[in-house]
Amino acid sequence: MHQKQYGIFSLPVIVGSLGFFVDIYDLLLFSIVRKSSFKELGVAADAMKTVGESIISWQMLGLTIGGITWGIIGDKKGRKNVLFGSILLYSLATIANGFVKDVDQYTWLRFIAGLGLAGELGASITLTSELLPQRKTWHCCGHHRHQR
Repeated sequence: MHQKQYGIFSLPVIVGSLGFFVDIYDLLLFSIVRKSSFKELGVAADAMKTVGESIISWQMLGLTIGGITWGIIGDKKGRKNVLFGSILLYSLATIANGFVKDVDQYTWLRFIAGLGLAGELGASITLTSELLPQRKTWHCCGHHRHQR
């Protein structure tokens, strides 16, 4: 069975690329706004490092669980569904993160964002490598597949 191949400027590849960019931005954003957001939540200066490490740990746990979960869903329901579903999940969690009232809400929303981020990362890389012709994946995925 021959799967349809897409070009570099096809919708799934563009969405995956933009999603990957937003993933990285989302992960960096926490580092950028961490201290000011903690101050607004009333976290004591001497507790900021511990609270930050805890939230990052929960987000990384979300990334780990999300990678496995979204991978299974992608195999059963399709990578495009995972791509769009995971983008929706982490987008909603990140938006909601702007309205948190305490550290517990912050932690849970970063965990949920991690779940979504993992799905988008895995789906965009896998989808791109599956949909693009082999000669174009080097440009997009940073490596070259050798034809046998």
